[in-house]
Amino acid sequence: MKRARTFALAAATTVIGGAAVAQDVVIGVPNWASVRGTAHILKVALEDNLGLSVELQNGTNPIIFEAMDSGAMHVHPEVWMPNQQNLHDTYAEGKGSVAFNPNAVLSDQQICVTRDTQERTGISDLADLTDPDMAANFDTDGDGRGEMWIGGAGWASTNIEKIRAQSYGYAETMNLMEMDETLALAQVDNAVAQGQNIVFYCYTPHHMFSLYDLVPLNEPAYDEAQWTISQPTDDPNWLENSTAPTAWDAAKLHVVYATALAENQPEAAAMLSNVMLTTEQVNAIVYALSVDQTDPAEFARDWVDANSDLVDSWFN
Repeated sequence: MKRARTFALAAATTVIGGAAVAQDVVIGVPNWASVRGTAHILKVALEDNLGLSVELQNGTNPIIFEAMDSGAMHVHPEVWMPNQQNLHDTYAEGKGSVAFNPNAVLSDQQICVTRDTQERTGISDLADLTDPDMAANFDTDGDGRGEMWIGGAGWASTNIEKIRAQSYGYAETMNLMEMDETLALAQVDNAVAQGQNIVFYCYTPHHMFSLYDLVPLNEPAYDEAQWTISQPTDDPNWLENSTAPTAWDAAKLHVVYATALAENQPEAAAMLSNVMLTTEQVNAIVYALSVDQTDPAEFARDWVDANSDLVDSWFN
């Protein structure tokens, strides 16, 4: 760790209206485990190496992008693409107010069942859920329709899963549930323990594949020509005007930061452009926070100490 640089920028200030104001970095933190872990790691790394005072602020993806554009925030630790394509197009391509770290973590997004569920029901394809008889296997409240978790409220992927459900047709046979991921995975735990059927949105990097024997449902391969995606922030009729009747494209997770940092905190901007993590490392972060229930700040402190060579490379 480059401790010699620890306080190199601590005294750096800018004068606004005659008052000295510290040059802090504000990191936005959405509501899932991997982004929380990465946010805390970036905080420790920036404070240790550059002597900055780094603040974490909760926020949704659109709010964080808007804040990076205005200067109220400076970093989004984990932007999923193509999920956030609309925000990328607006703020990176259009306004040029945010920059994407090119070193992406690779991800997959699918709909999964447990293996026991597949064996009991015979489900193999996502399109099988359009059959009311198959959907009834996932009915937990007696209304004749199945239930499936499609993601957390405010996730761009949740909106895209609504589009996919409409495009495939199982929006007519399944109740699409939005809830906090912790609650959703508690339902998976209960279903496994009780021998009940369950179908839900699944993705990597994530610890769920370490905890459960999951089977992704088959789909036609991703076809860009058949994906037309709008988000509520862009189109009031986004659902009606969107289609996605094939599998997801491979996703990529990027650190994103305000381009203004290159002028105000150039060493921080350079570091953020160099951050590199692997899918396996992010899986471990999620497992520690979600399964082991490790405090994110304590985890980040230990992680940075244990990976000092990697962290040092981000500052070169």
